[in-house]
Amino acid sequence: MAAESALIVGVGAGLGWGLVERFTTEGFKVAAAARQQKRLFEFKQFDRLDDVACFACDVTVEDDVEKLFVEVVAQHGVPDVVVFNAGNLVIGEVTELSAEDFEYSWRVGCLGGFLVGRAAARAMLERGSGTILFTGATAALRGGARFAGLAVPKFGLRALSQSMARELGPKGIHVAHVIIDGGITSKWPRNPNKPAGFQQGDVPDSVMQPADIAEIYYRLHRQPRSTWSQEMDLRPWVEKF
Repeated sequence: MAAESALIVGVGAGLGWGLVERFTTEGFKVAAAARQQKRLFEFKQFDRLDDVACFACDVTVEDDVEKLFVEVVAQHGVPDVVVFNAGNLVIGEVTELSAEDFEYSWRVGCLGGFLVGRAAARAMLERGSGTILFTGATAALRGGARFAGLAVPKFGLRALSQSMARELGPKGIHVAHVIIDGGITSKWPRNPNKPAGFQQGDVPDSVMQPADIAEIYYRLHRQPRSTWSQEMDLRPWVEKF
């Protein structure tokens, strides 16, 4: 039986690379995509994950996303699971937020989700199976003061995931949205050649660990189709909500 493949789009030092590690552990052929490909190579070298394929992709550019899927399919075949994890955090009062910053956050967090989700769906439909997962946030449920630049794209991404789930579920493609309600730590320092800021067991209870979140994403992919989840919310046990 051929190995499954996963494409993680929007890979940074926290959850993104945690997802790469988790699916790699399960024997998946994993492709990682980010705007800064050089950073991915640093993670890969530091973690000794030589088989991870690294790609540069700006999710706001349609041609970039289309090219990414062509290259990934050519190298690994049609992905069994695609995760959209890209986002751009801009914090500021509405009266101070520039139109350029607001639009760019929407383009990364919402338009990017559409472009990646559409490309994933097109690739998976012929096979009739696959999983598409979107990373959301508390801001997808309520807009906070000074967080309009995050809430608007996250609201839109949640709506996109709901529409895609209703459209693609009956065609064999599982679409789910994961709300991350809390801060996420990283095992990676800014300089990957130096020890990480947190050691094992030192992460405070109020902070979410990438490996734990990635475990939930993996389980979503493994859900039997008689019990597919469309949305899950994750938070530390001490988080108030």
